[in-house]
Amino acid sequence: MIVTEGPLSRPVPVALRYDPDDEPGVVLLGFPGGAEWVLPRALLEDGLRAPAHSGEVDVWPCGRVQTVVEHHSTDGTEIAQFDSAALLRFLRRTYAATASPMTR
Repeated sequence: MIVTEGPLSRPVPVALRYDPDDEPGVVLLGFPGGAEWVLPRALLEDGLRAPAHSGEVDVWPCGRVQTVVEHHSTDGTEIAQFDSAALLRFLRRTYAATASPMTR
């Protein structure tokens, strides 16, 4: 879901992508219209448990079931909110793809 300043936020499909042959330490978040965020995989993992920061991106848990990813750029701030369980399943699959278990 993308969070906006409007009175209601609505779900927006976000494609989580990972290619261990390209850059094994990063994941891509793809948004409608072709926008992509390239994030360190470890940042998402750390942000599931506690606030984490890297460059223009902040990630933190929001309650028990959501995780927030905030991206800052010269165009402004964009915020996406994910189901934490789904994000964790995705991250586990990325580690399985590289045959390296999550160590945290």
